[in-house]
Amino acid sequence: MSSPATTRLDVEIPGLDKLFIAGDWVQPAGDETMDVVMPSTEEVIATVPSPSFADADAAVAAARAAYDEGPWPRMTPKERAAVCRRFADELESRMDTLNRAWTYESGYPKSHGDMINTGAAKMIWDHAIEIAPTLPWEEKRVSAASEVLIQREPTGAVLAILTYNGPVVEMGMKVIPGLLAGCPIIFKFAPDSQLTSRLIAEAAAAAGFPRGVISCLAAGLETSQYLVSHPDIDMVHMTGGVPVAVDVVKRTADRLARTALELGGKSPAIIADDADLDAVLPTLVPGCVGGLGQVCVALSRILVSRERYDEVVDRLAEAFRALKVGDPFDPSVNFGPLGNERALLRTEAMLARAVAQGAKVVAGGRRPAHLDRGFYFEPTLLRDVHENMDIAQDEVFGPIVVVMAYDDIDDAVRIANGTKSGLAASVYSADAEWALSIARRIRSGSVAINLAGVCLTEPFGGVRQSGWGRECGAEGILEFTDIKQVLLRGAYSES
Repeated sequence: MSSPATTRLDVEIPGLDKLFIAGDWVQPAGDETMDVVMPSTEEVIATVPSPSFADADAAVAAARAAYDEGPWPRMTPKERAAVCRRFADELESRMDTLNRAWTYESGYPKSHGDMINTGAAKMIWDHAIEIAPTLPWEEKRVSAASEVLIQREPTGAVLAILTYNGPVVEMGMKVIPGLLAGCPIIFKFAPDSQLTSRLIAEAAAAAGFPRGVISCLAAGLETSQYLVSHPDIDMVHMTGGVPVAVDVVKRTADRLARTALELGGKSPAIIADDADLDAVLPTLVPGCVGGLGQVCVALSRILVSRERYDEVVDRLAEAFRALKVGDPFDPSVNFGPLGNERALLRTEAMLARAVAQGAKVVAGGRRPAHLDRGFYFEPTLLRDVHENMDIAQDEVFGPIVVVMAYDDIDDAVRIANGTKSGLAASVYSADAEWALSIARRIRSGSVAINLAGVCLTEPFGGVRQSGWGRECGAEGILEFTDIKQVLLRGAYSES
């Protein structure tokens, strides 16, 4: 059969021949370009400038001046919240266009954008904007020995590294919190986010931020690394994978720049023997393969007792086979393609290695036969997976889910903790108190009880190789601040 019918870009995108630096649309300094490839058809739907080192320098210089001399860090939290509210309003007024543009550039179904952008993203930034003026920006602490004023001050010029799987929702998780804290920010979008980045830049321009507070660059690898290494960047706040995070830490180490890292995971879901599968599957299945597995908190390891192993595998396989993959603009489909060719090739290679190591495919495991173009791959379920296999240890960031057997709950907890990651997890049991006791033993930044997913209006992040620092909630805003102690009363003490 032919490829999906929706191929022509039918939304108006501003600045396709320009870059957004320091709050203005400007001509690029260089002449290199990059193509915008539609993942569902593999067709080029736009060609845009590729940000150069000179463009990066201009963005950093503007952010540096905005922090050192501009009004933004010196405005009150309430004043900053008012501007961020205008930014949020401008984003919301463009939401339908944003969601459609995101489908063109990323392959996520339009319905997925409606859910996580129109729904979740708005909720996240609304909460951040509401609470920002109420946070303890200044606090007096008195003891018998001293009286001290504790102040929270913006940490400096920030580089925010964003991902193709959530450029809009990351406005609420990462960018608006940093702006609320008083930091000028360079939005470093993924090179796959050329369309959404320009719509977001247009919203920022309409919101009226002071000059230099915002620049938006959807840059490739070399310019991204140049930005990370730039001596005038005070903080790098990134979402991405472990190899990129290691590179970021190395590039910022010599100048001891602040870093906050929200990385991937190999998140487990423990299904206890008393769990009712009819109640479990409605959240577990989307928790496994939502976004076609291109979600950092995807429950990619399902842990089941040996007694219920075959039952759970059969039920999950049935659910996976019922999922429909196709044109992301078709409202009847569950999933579109993967976001780019790299993701497809990685998924295929990791599946081949898993099968070679002894795993068995019980659902999916191939590109859909009815689609002759596009980066499509079926939701895939593997059984007979052991904890020492690569597929049980390494994040795929694609639609491969494994089912692993445990002997008892102690063994399940051991397997759950048996990776280098620790971002999310779920525990399913008819006994919620017992499930909570299991959750307390799992080394993870978040655990859900009889649910899948995380709360993004409260602090979210990982442990171990899933990163450090927190996004969302009060802690996500204060992550972008430094603490200053002002001694008002007390004796001087040498340290």
